[in-house]
Order: sequence, then structure tokens, then C-alpha cells
Amino acid sequence: MTSIAGKVAIAGVGATEFSKDSGRSEMRLAVEASLSALSDAGIEPAEVDGICTYTMDNNPEVDVHRLIGGKQLTFFSRIDYGGGGACAPVMQAAMAIATGVANVVIVYRAMNERSWYRFGTGASISPSPTYLAANHYSWYVPAGLSAPSGFVAMVARAYMHKYGAMSSDFGQVAVAARAFAATNPQAFFYKSPISIDDHQQSRFIAEPLHLLDCCQESDGAVALVITSTSRARQLKQKPVVVRAAAQGSTNSTHRLTSFYRKDLTDLPEMGLVAKQLYAQSGLGPNDIQSAILYDHFTPYVLEQLEEFGFCERGEAKHFVRSQEHARGGRLPINPNGGQLGEAYIHGMNGIAEAVRQLRSTSVNQLEGIEHMLVTAGSGVPTSGIILGKD
Repeated sequence: MTSIAGKVAIAGVGATEFSKDSGRSEMRLAVEASLSALSDAGIEPAEVDGICTYTMDNNPEVDVHRLIGGKQLTFFSRIDYGGGGACAPVMQAAMAIATGVANVVIVYRAMNERSWYRFGTGASISPSPTYLAANHYSWYVPAGLSAPSGFVAMVARAYMHKYGAMSSDFGQVAVAARAFAATNPQAFFYKSPISIDDHQQSRFIAEPLHLLDCCQESDGAVALVITSTSRARQLKQKPVVVRAAAQGSTNSTHRLTSFYRKDLTDLPEMGLVAKQLYAQSGLGPNDIQSAILYDHFTPYVLEQLEEFGFCERGEAKHFVRSQEHARGGRLPINPNGGQLGEAYIHGMNGIAEAVRQLRSTSVNQLEGIEHMLVTAGSGVPTSGIILGKD
């Protein structure tokens, strides 16, 4: 089997500002971020011969390629499952480059998920028997489970019951994220830290989830330029090497509605990703200095800490109570502020932050960063990557 480990690198990153009303089209955001990433790398748009994104992006790959000034496209793909696909386009790009299908691949995400539409609106029942996803949700909507917050609340309550976690433990995730966002000028919640009391007093969205347990709805775009490690070494920036990339799903995984598992407190699809990432990279939990853990909802951050072996099953509550996940802790997570504090660009802004940390250019730069773990959406078929210094 051909391995991608070490052969491919992220050579450029670009982003627009993050807001609640961008004032321009999603396609323009995609083009702006892509051109910014190419400029960051020092690569001309005409060299881009691959492009990849994931579902719930409204900007067709071939149109983005044309509008940035691309010439010939030999690879294009789109991954399913929304935020669960956040890291998968990096994997797709790496496979295309490692096998010679493409030489320079753009990975992007562009959304006006606040000003154009409300991203957390939720599911509805479809009268069409051919629409499988909507019919799937028809089992839950009549019970009041119509939005992601409600689905996750079921899992959060089960986790609290089994392991003795409290709402304030979830709050520790939100407080640490906002502390990082407060010192990140690009974050929507710049200079806006919160306390545990703020978290506990915020209104319930779907009990036990408070408002501050839920990520933002944001306008903005992020793009990455991916090429071979050897090519990246000749470019403007320090290469950030893809040490491992994986996707994962299991026979008990649904679309945030995996209510038929024997244990709702497990994330087996994320555990499968973790197993692959560690095997590909030859690394383990003790080799990761910081992580970008997908924080669409705070309870899933605790479960991810356990699936990746940073603490034992059921012990994540102690991990966050002792501030191991916060600034100055053993494993600082989401030093950009995450999707709770910086912006919800469906996971792509987290990858950009991992690149900045490994380049030593982050505004919240951590010390001694050699390897960063990045995960995609939890509770759905998912993906992850491990990035490292060259």
C-alpha cells in the first residue's frame, strides 16, 4: 500500500475575516481565501491542478478553479457528511499528490452561514419517499429532535449519567476556548472572555446544553494549498507535513443520531480515525503537543480526549477540571479559540491554526510544538489528520 505519510505538505493558508455578515457572495469568499493561500505559498493560480472541499459548501469546485485563474484540472472531489469531512479533503489531496494525479491542490471552505441562512436550523420531514436523509430524520422530529443541539443533548445527558460529568465540565471547554479567542484579533470573540458563571447562566438551548456549549454561526472562508513536501521546501513558507490522514465510520454511525448503539457515550468512528492516525504516523498521544478538537458542541470535546487516549474513558472531566486543555496545560486545545470562540468555518479554520502553530506564527503561539492533531466533526462519519514540522 502506498503511504502518504511525510510525502505531502501544506504550503499555504489563506482566510477572509470572520463575521456575522460578510457583505459578499460565498463564491467571492472562496476565491479571496484561495488566492490568499496561493500568495502565502508563492504559487501561481495557473499551477493549481486539483481542488477539493466537502458537503454543505455551495461553491462548485470547477467554478472556484476557473475564477482563481486555474488552467487545467486533473483532480476534483467533494467529501460527504458536512463537518465530519473537514480533514478528509487534506487526505484526498495527499493521495492525489502522492500518486501523481495532481501536483498542487486547493482545499477550501466558504460560507455565509449566518447572513444568508441559519446553519443550525435543523432537519425537516420530507413528503418524498426518495429523500433518504429526510426520511431518516422523520423518526426524530416528531419527538422534538429537529436540530443538532437536540441530537447532541441526548449524548451529553447519557455521558453525564454514566461518568458523573457535570455541565460545568462542558463549560470548562467553552471558557478555555474563549480565553484563547480573547487574545486572537481574528476571532469574532476577540477581547471577550467568559467565566464558568457566564456559561452556567447562559440560556438552555437543549438541556443540558447551554448557549455557550454551542459553536457559532459564521460568515467567512479558509483555504489551504497542498503540494509535495519536496516542492514545499522550495516555496516561501516552512512546510507543514502531513504525517497521517484518515476517515472513519462504523456500522453504528448515523448523522448525529447514533441512538441505537450499545453505548451512546462512545465515538467509535473517531476511535477508528485515531487508530489509523497513530498507526500511519508512528506517533501516540504523548507525541502530540496540542490539538484542534472539533468543538461544534462542548460535550464531544471530552469524548474525543478519551477516544484519542489523552485520558482514560470517563476521565476527561478531571482533565478539563485541572485545566490540562487550557493555556499552559499539558494539551492546549484550539489555541485559535476554536469554533466556539474564533469562528465556525466548519473545521477549516482549525486546520489553518494548526499550520500557524507549526510555523511558529500563531498569535497564541505555544511552545515546543512539533506535532498537531486535528479532528473533524464528531457524531457523524468523520476524519482527522496529524500535522508536523518538516
